[in-house]
This record gives sequence, structure tokens and C-alpha cells, in this order.
Amino acid sequence: MKGLQIHGLGHCAPHNVVTNHDFTKIIDTTEEWIVSRTGIETRHHATSETHTDLCVTAAKQALETAGIDPSQIGACIVATITPEYTVPAAACMVHKALSLPSNIPCFDINTACTGFLSGLHTMECLLQNSDKPYGLLIGAEVLSRIINFDDRSTCILFGDGAGAAIVGVHQGVASIGANLGCRGDDQVLTVGGVHAHQGAHIAMEGTAVFKFAVETVPACMSAVLQNTGATIDDVDFFVFHQANARIIDLAVKKYRIPADKYYKNIDRYGNTSAASIPMVLSELYQQGKVSSGSRVLCVGFGGGLTWGGALITFA
Repeated sequence: MKGLQIHGLGHCAPHNVVTNHDFTKIIDTTEEWIVSRTGIETRHHATSETHTDLCVTAAKQALETAGIDPSQIGACIVATITPEYTVPAAACMVHKALSLPSNIPCFDINTACTGFLSGLHTMECLLQNSDKPYGLLIGAEVLSRIINFDDRSTCILFGDGAGAAIVGVHQGVASIGANLGCRGDDQVLTVGGVHAHQGAHIAMEGTAVFKFAVETVPACMSAVLQNTGATIDDVDFFVFHQANARIIDLAVKKYRIPADKYYKNIDRYGNTSAASIPMVLSELYQQGKVSSGSRVLCVGFGGGLTWGGALITFA
């Protein structure tokens, strides 16, 4: 089996920045309360930008950093719970905007915040026998469109953004050792669909999600290390889904991860769901903290309830 590598990355966020102080004007909360419980200081909410705009901007950056022409792309996947349309898929809109080849699969994945990791595993399987070894994988969300601004426990958490990766599947490259799982639940974290009575708003039981995360993240990390035969010392960087700073801190403490081997941007972007992990990866790449040959362990969790992890290598 061929293994997957990352060849290029890109990310973007809407221009409009929403501060914690902005929320104090519309709900009963304080700056201190938000920061102490979540680690979030600002987040971006789209005004003029569309979901497709964010996807395409991030994708163009990824193509440029990879030095890959759109004609070389063998699959396009968008991980999202907030596509511009139910049909056509967000991936189809990206296909149109970038003039990707017509004979490739293009589809969306919805495993909420785990979406990018589900996409990595899907790409590794999908491109095994493709005559075009490169794939475009995007995580993108416009969560501000489904926030209930009367719910002070959730409206402060979420932001909009997109992250994109050009991945390649090649002979002689180790598998990402993906670990994906689900604990089916329609109560703890939901967004209403076309037949739901509550409307298309995020509803979440925060305590239950926190408990699920602190159990799942370490277990998923251990499973990926076992799948790949790697140890903590073999990993150059750890990338966690940016849902809550305290969840990241607990995982870091459990595995005794040095401060220079993990990264947070939740303070600036909030929880961007499927966009979270690729946005972190792109920032790390731009800052030179990861580069050719770097091994990065990514782990996330989300609605479903779902979880995922993978050990990815930079080409």
C-alpha cells in the first residue's frame, strides 16, 4: 500500500474579526469568563465572503506552495458541515472555480470537526490506483451562519475559516496509520437538518462534549502510534483540533509533550470545526515549524460523536 504525504498548504479566514468584547454587548458574559473557560479571544465571522470563497482562496495557496497544477489533481474532497448548498457539493463548487479535471471524484465529507482527518484517510485509499497521484483536501466552515446568538454557552465558541492541503500518495511512503471512530449520538452535539424542528442551529451539551474529548483524544493518539509503530519521541509536532484550550492542555500534560512541539491558534480563530486542523498545519508550515520530512500527529473529535487521528509526513 502506498502512503500519503502533504505537499502544500494554505488557509484563510474572513476579514471581519469578532472580539469577546463584542459578545458582552449582546449576551450576559465577560471577557474573563470566555478566556478562562475556552482560551478564545477573537474569532472571524464571514460578512461578504462565501463558503466557496474561503475554500478557493485556501486551495489556491496550497496549489502554489506545492507547485502543483490543477490538472494534476486526481480527487477533490471538502470536509464541512456548512456548505453553501446541499447540492451541489462544496467540492463541486471548488471544481468549477479551479477548473479541475472532469474525470475525478469530487464530494463532501461530514464528520464535523473530525472531517479533515476523515478526508486524509479517504484520500489515502482513493488515490491508491489513480493515474493522478495528488488530491486536494479542504476543511472549511462558515459556522457563524448556524450559531444561535441567544445561546451564550455556544455562540462564543465558533468561527469561520478554511484550510487546504495538497496531498500525494506515493510508493515507499509509510501509511498515515489513521484511527477513526464513532459513538453515534444525536443529543450531545447537533445541528438541525431539513426535517428537524429546532432549526439549523448548533446545540451542544458542553460538559458532555468536554468529557468525551478528554477520554477520546489520548486514546486516539495511542491508537495512531500503535498503528504506525511510532513513539512520542518520533513525532516532530502535535496538532490538536482547536475546540478548547483546556482539552489541549490536558493531552499535552498526559503525554508530557514539550512546549515547542505543539501549537494553539484557538485564541485567534475559535473553533472552526473541519477547518481547524488544516489551518493549524498551514500556519505551522508558513512559520517554518514544520517542513520537508516532518512527522506530525493530528488528532480531533467532533459531532457524531466522531474522532480521528493520523500521523502525516511532509514531502
